[in-house]
Amino acid sequence: MTTSKVTYKGDLRTIAVHLQSNNEIITDAPTDNQGKGEAFSPTDLLATSLASCMLTIIGIKARDMKIDIAGTSAEVTKVMAADPRRVSEVHVVITFQNKLDARVQKIFYNTALTCPVANSLHPDIVQNVTFNYEGD
Repeated sequence: MTTSKVTYKGDLRTIAVHLQSNNEIITDAPTDNQGKGEAFSPTDLLATSLASCMLTIIGIKARDMKIDIAGTSAEVTKVMAADPRRVSEVHVVITFQNKLDARVQKIFYNTALTCPVANSLHPDIVQNVTFNYEGD
């Protein structure tokens, strides 16, 4: 089954449609690569999908453990390199709103590092993951 359809709209913009839900994502080239930067760039989506994947599988693990992690968030920083132009690093800072004991923290951290996106990225891309706990 086809996942999505991406259409080039001109002026360095695409629209991606998720075929199962009909949700849309617009991308623009970033300002440092001749674009307007009015939406996520394709490399922004790559970096952001790492954080989204980590939160999703932590959410699965938390649900299985009957722990509510609603409100947990992630901030993403993408670092670009040249020759060739590529994502060289993704920094993800995940912040939990609730207090979690050391055992659960370790389980969630290890879960995050094994999410499918993390396992799919090229090993040369540095994945720097930090967990913060505001409930502590």
